[in-house]
Amino acid sequence: MPVTKPAPPAASQTIAQLLQGSAWFPRLDVSAGERVLDEMREVEVAAGAALCRCGDTPLHWYGTIEGLLKWCVTSPDGRSVTLGGLSAGSWFGEGTLLRGVPRTADIIALRPSRVALMPLETFAWLRATHRSFDDFLLRQINERMHWFLGNFTAHHLLDTDSQVARALAGLFHEWLHPGSDPHLQVSQEEIANLSGLSRQRCNAALRRLASAGLLRIEYGGITVTDLDGLRRRLDG
Repeated sequence: MPVTKPAPPAASQTIAQLLQGSAWFPRLDVSAGERVLDEMREVEVAAGAALCRCGDTPLHWYGTIEGLLKWCVTSPDGRSVTLGGLSAGSWFGEGTLLRGVPRTADIIALRPSRVALMPLETFAWLRATHRSFDDFLLRQINERMHWFLGNFTAHHLLDTDSQVARALAGLFHEWLHPGSDPHLQVSQEEIANLSGLSRQRCNAALRRLASAGLLRIEYGGITVTDLDGLRRRLDG
């Protein structure tokens, strides 16, 4: 399968655009929206660098403005498992804030990324004053839990190609990853980690999915050309 060049990257978005494109921000009243926008900050995270580490005290809720990060856990002997990707439009970190405990995973940038930070105080104020924000968090946690349960089932019941298709389709979840671009700048090793497979088995599955016309393998990542087709593979 020939390797092709990816499409040019999309124009950068701002914190304001990230907020307007979210499911929760447009439901706030004008004064609340102005306060949130005023208190948000942005941080740039270099490829391979950590946004936060396991054991850190949680101080912010996060939104990915641009780039791609991974949510992972590393054992004392250096082995690592990736729990999920965090693409543009993703909001994350609410579970640790709600529990009030140190972070239990690392958030690492897979490529240069820009992340919006909402202070813990702003997060708590929104929860206390806006029912719609609490409703969003409940739905978000439910969607994430449902996806994790599906992953557990997939590792036991689906074939290799379907497991890889599920890992890729997960990066386009309409609630958890609303801003995903068809070109995923993610390595085949990371896809293997998301799929729970060896790199060799994952690469073979990717080639078969490419031959089926569902994706293109490109320099620096993969472009999904038939998302509906990938999702149909989730039935095994």
